[in-house]
Amino acid sequence: MSNLGMYQVMTKVAKKVGGPINLIVLTMGVGGVIYKSGEVAFKKMYKKIKNQSGKLEVLKVYTVTSYGTSSKDLILNLGDKYRILESDGESVLIEKIGDTNNPYFVSADFLRSISDFCA
Repeated sequence: MSNLGMYQVMTKVAKKVGGPINLIVLTMGVGGVIYKSGEVAFKKMYKKIKNQSGKLEVLKVYTVTSYGTSSKDLILNLGDKYRILESDGESVLIEKIGDTNNPYFVSADFLRSISDFCA
């Protein structure tokens, strides 16, 4: 058994690539390619995330114009305000501003009948 370890492996590899100088140049070249591709990928990801964070949209706040109840938990009084979080056809997910029991699912017809919602 030999105690040369990695030295023996390095000399075999150096012989295969044409000597120790070629091994050093090859190692530096591969390292440079890996570094540069990682840098390019990171910058691309950073720009994508930065552009998406700049596109945060401000959700419109709607005002209730008449009293209404949609379920036993949701009671909307005159002057209450809410935001629409998601909408799927006639089903709408809203956040009642100032309520700790958010969010609520309601129908779009209900919102049209009691507020300035018009979608």
